[in-house]
Amino acid sequence: MLEESARATAATAATPDRVVCPDSLTRVLVTAAARALHGRDCGDLGRRPMVARYGGVLPSGARRAAARNASQAAIPVAATSRIDTDEVARWVVGQYPRRQYPAVVIGSPHGSAVHLAAAAGAPWLPSGFEMAVQWPDGSPDDPSAALTHGAAIAARLLAANPAVAIRQVHDPVLRGVLAGSTVSLHARWQQLPDPYREFLSAHLSRGAAVIVVRDMRTWPVLDVGAGHTFQLGSPASGLDAGEFRTAGPQLCQALRYLDADRVRWRPPTTSCPERYTETGVEAGFEESVRSWARARRLHLHRVLYAAPEAFSAAVADLYRQWLRGAGKTGNRLVVESGRLLDPTQVLRAGLVPYWCETPASRAANALCWWLAGSTTFSSIDVLVDGFGVPTAATANPSQWHAAARFGARRAHVDPAATNLGMFPLPVRHATTVLRGQAADLPLPAPLRPEAAMEAIGECAATPAILVC
Repeated sequence: MLEESARATAATAATPDRVVCPDSLTRVLVTAAARALHGRDCGDLGRRPMVARYGGVLPSGARRAAARNASQAAIPVAATSRIDTDEVARWVVGQYPRRQYPAVVIGSPHGSAVHLAAAAGAPWLPSGFEMAVQWPDGSPDDPSAALTHGAAIAARLLAANPAVAIRQVHDPVLRGVLAGSTVSLHARWQQLPDPYREFLSAHLSRGAAVIVVRDMRTWPVLDVGAGHTFQLGSPASGLDAGEFRTAGPQLCQALRYLDADRVRWRPPTTSCPERYTETGVEAGFEESVRSWARARRLHLHRVLYAAPEAFSAAVADLYRQWLRGAGKTGNRLVVESGRLLDPTQVLRAGLVPYWCETPASRAANALCWWLAGSTTFSSIDVLVDGFGVPTAATANPSQWHAAARFGARRAHVDPAATNLGMFPLPVRHATTVLRGQAADLPLPAPLRPEAAMEAIGECAATPAILVC
């Protein structure tokens, strides 16, 4: 009886709804993109991220206890051998309405990719997804132990799913206390999964566009072997790779916040040249998309970016041009970040969206440079998401206020930004804020994919983005 109960528990834990990390950016983007096509906003997405529930408001002892409790929401190690990544792909496409689409946007997780898809009336499909797996005796200051634990899990996953690659990421800055209670594994398909092929074959219109969006950033990794690589830190943290290799001052600041020991920080040595980051696309995946599209005589486009803000700026410029072409002002900007976005409300209000990956200082600086070179917006609203641990590389509220002051008549920074780094908010917070914007109806005619790619190519006057 106990064995049957354990098997049932493991099977439940391996369902796609449990496998895809509920706090991950990819999951939020899939949900938001699907809701835009259903004509619904994200007003009921009230889940508060784990890192927010167990953040800096707790005493240190309670924080550690909370981290252990948080692991209960993660995937049990015993369930990982039951995970089927094809079922995850089937779950993704199952979110979308069954109708004909003029395009698909596919690839790296980026908020502006979802805004592009929403404007074109197209689905967005990720090239991978994130899992959080239990690490009962873990510690955020022990990356070598994280690697050992993750390697055993990756071996189980890859044995059952040889068509994916696993990128393990250990980043106490992004994940806070959760980096000591779970391991973060990014599964990336090495070819177009069958459920994607079936969905696209049935629902892409004749002559549709296939738009591949690919993050080209690189980062040092350890090649563990057999499809498993290990990455220490992430560019999304705002820190440089050297901070994680040598336990630099900003990482030490984060470790102190977590009651972790800088002396224990002895990371494994990377053994290969830099590779694409965890949000990158496997080369085999892109090639299979291209082959599949060519065989069906679909229009293939590629958007490659070396800095996420470059793609954000290009899509914001595209939106402004699209709105003005429909007789609207295109003069109201909303700056979103992380999980705080709602493409349905952006379309309803006729807003220009600019998305920041995280509240890193470099993201705020890039936003200001783009605003300085853009025609003045009459109104700028800034929504700032948080993440695990604030460091000197995290933008402070004054930087966001400086960006908002580019607005000629309205300059508003959501007050939640003052809690930056400690209190990530549920997705519906963005919906609540954006519902306060006046509607600008009717909606423009959907973006034509070919025109959109041409416009992005013209807007992308920077070496950080390539449209081809």
